[in-house]
Amino acid sequence: MAFLLKNTLSLALIITLFWSLPSSIFGQNCGCAPNLCCSKFGFCGTGEPYCGKGNCQSGPCEGQATPTTPGSGGSGSSVSGIVTQSFFDGIIGQAAASCPGKNFYTRAAFLNAVGAFPQFGTSGSSAENKKEIAAFFAHVSHETTNFCHIEEQDGKVNDRYCDPTKEAQYPCASGKKYFGRGPLQLSWNYNYGAAGKALNFNGLGNPEKVATDVDTAFKAAMWYWMTNVHSVMNQGFGATIKAINGALECNGKNQAQANDRIQFFKKYCADFGVSPGDNLSC
Repeated sequence: MAFLLKNTLSLALIITLFWSLPSSIFGQNCGCAPNLCCSKFGFCGTGEPYCGKGNCQSGPCEGQATPTTPGSGGSGSSVSGIVTQSFFDGIIGQAAASCPGKNFYTRAAFLNAVGAFPQFGTSGSSAENKKEIAAFFAHVSHETTNFCHIEEQDGKVNDRYCDPTKEAQYPCASGKKYFGRGPLQLSWNYNYGAAGKALNFNGLGNPEKVATDVDTAFKAAMWYWMTNVHSVMNQGFGATIKAINGALECNGKNQAQANDRIQFFKKYCADFGVSPGDNLSC
C-alpha cells in the first residue's frame, strides 16, 4: 500500500510539473496558437525572447501582425501579415502554366524587396498601409497580367527605350534595350541607370538582370515605387496611375487600361477590408 501510494504521489507530481511547464515547450514545430510567437529556436511563447526583433520567426512578432487563417489577405498592419502566401498565390495562380512569370515571381522575393525599403506599407495608419499595398499589387497585376509576364511583349520589342536627352547621365549601352521588365515593367535608360545605382547592379550594362533575377526584379519595382509613387498615395489611387503611366492613361486616354488598374485596386482593398477612397482615376 505504501509503495502504491508513493507511486501515485510521484505520478501526480509529474503531471503537475508537466502542466506547469511554459507554453513555449509545446511548439517546437511552430504550430503556435495565433496569440503566440514562434521563436528562432522553434518554441511558442510571448515576450521579448519569443516576439522580439531578431528572436521571432513567425506569429505576432514585434512590428508584425498576428498571422491570419488562409484567405485573400491578412488583417494586420505589417506587410508580411497583409500579403499572406494565400493572397500572393491568389494572384499568380491566375497565370497560365505557360506564363514565363509563373515560376519566377515569389512572395519571398517581394518581402526581401520590402526589407530594402522599410517605409513601404508601414509609414501610415493601418488603413493607409493596406491601401498602399493594394495599390502596388493593383499596378503589378495590370502590368504583368497577374504575374504572367516578366518582359514587355515577352522581350519581342524593337524600341530601345533610350532617351537621348538623358544619355549624358545615363548613357545607353550598345546593343541593350531598356523596355519594360519586372513587376512594374521598369522602362527607359534613366530608370535602369538610377535603379542600378541605388540597388548596386549595372542597370545600363545589364538591364536583363531585372528579368533574370527575381530579387532584383522586385527591388527594382520597389525602388521605382518608393521614388515615384509612395509620396502621392495620399492623393488617391488616380495619382499613382499618373505617376506610373500618366502620359498614356490619364485625361481620358486609354481609359480601359486605367479602369483595369482601378478594378484591381478595388478588389485588393476589399480583400484587405479597407475602402479604396476617392480620386480613383486621373
